[in-house]
Amino acid sequence: MSTRGRPTAEEIERLLVGLPPRYTRAEVARLSGVPQELAARIWRALGFAQRADDAVAFTEADVKALSRVRHMLDTGLLDEETAVRMARALGQTTARLAQWQAEIMTSAMLPPEPGDEHLATMLDAARGMLPDFERVLIHVWRAQLAAAGTRLLALADLNDEPLPTRVPMAVGFADLVSFTRRARELDERALAGLVEGFESRASDVVAAHGARLVKTLGDEVLFTAPTAGQAAAIALDLIEADELRIGLAYGPVVPMMGDVFGTTVNLAARLTAIARPRTVLVDAALAEELAGDPAGHELHKMRRRPARGLGVVQPYVLRRSSS
Repeated sequence: MSTRGRPTAEEIERLLVGLPPRYTRAEVARLSGVPQELAARIWRALGFAQRADDAVAFTEADVKALSRVRHMLDTGLLDEETAVRMARALGQTTARLAQWQAEIMTSAMLPPEPGDEHLATMLDAARGMLPDFERVLIHVWRAQLAAAGTRLLALADLNDEPLPTRVPMAVGFADLVSFTRRARELDERALAGLVEGFESRASDVVAAHGARLVKTLGDEVLFTAPTAGQAAAIALDLIEADELRIGLAYGPVVPMMGDVFGTTVNLAARLTAIARPRTVLVDAALAEELAGDPAGHELHKMRRRPARGLGVVQPYVLRRSSS
């Protein structure tokens, strides 16, 4: 049955969260057995606004969620600092996911000037799809967790360390050419389509080669690959799909908070900045890794260039073999 009139915030929360709020911040902490100070830190890490002490803002589901945290603390699976870090990872990731999905739904289902009836229809659609979305989300999360664990094992085997803190890998930045000029020329909808199309194609190419898209920055994507050969194949495929400039570097990186850091990452970024449009530049270490690669890449040595903060570097232009 269709919702009548404009959906209220209470209707949306009831649909997505369940039972209405019943507890204050102190009550939910007491019922879950989590100290109030720790509970407040967890809510902040999850990205939720601070509530007044007497605000009835928490549900039975909040009690159950914090009780699960209490169980993991009691069994020694997590300490308090780890629990807060896990909460921050969960909050930041799901906030972006929820915002992204909401934007997709609104752009797909709402006309340019939606009325109350359109908003009500979208809420009905969300009601129907929510169980399937939830099951798919859990499945994909488990599959991604398995993939992350597999990558960690592979890196440990390569480095003879159980949990290496500095991992050798290939890092690539791909940057849309003339994005600032194109952004000025396009309206909001066209600009959003340009960025989403670029991110979608980049994501598909990176995944197809068994690598990882670390993050997207509007007109730029950062990816990592276990081998130089994979990174080179990704870069050359991306160049064929979009007008880009790409920088690749190979060396130790520090994985942290789902991101990667270190001199190798900075070097890839600097190479991207000096690359010409539709060109892939690689550093000397990645060029050396590719020397014995059977894929038939061509490497053309350039003159040495200064790279801000990194001194003078030796770039190579990477192309597909002409033979």
